[in-house]
Amino acid sequence: MSYVIEVTDGVFAPKRLDVPAQMRFKIELVNHGPGPLEFENDEMNIEKVLGAGARSFLVLPPLAPGKHEFVDEFNPVTGVLEIHAR
Repeated sequence: MSYVIEVTDGVFAPKRLDVPAQMRFKIELVNHGPGPLEFENDEMNIEKVLGAGARSFLVLPPLAPGKHEFVDEFNPVTGVLEIHAR
């Protein structure tokens, strides 16, 4: 399973993903800028930094059922992505 997340001015689109619990999946991040993006989840020790205009991906481990929050550390107020594993 693969999902594309676009980030513009520190705002994720979409802001929420629903994924199957206990399954690995891929997230492709596209940073439309104008500044850098630091995609992060402290609990899972996941961190990915992308410059403006950059595109990259990461494969997330199987998630336990529930809500998992990821943030853009450079924009913690507007840059929040909720992943709901069901």
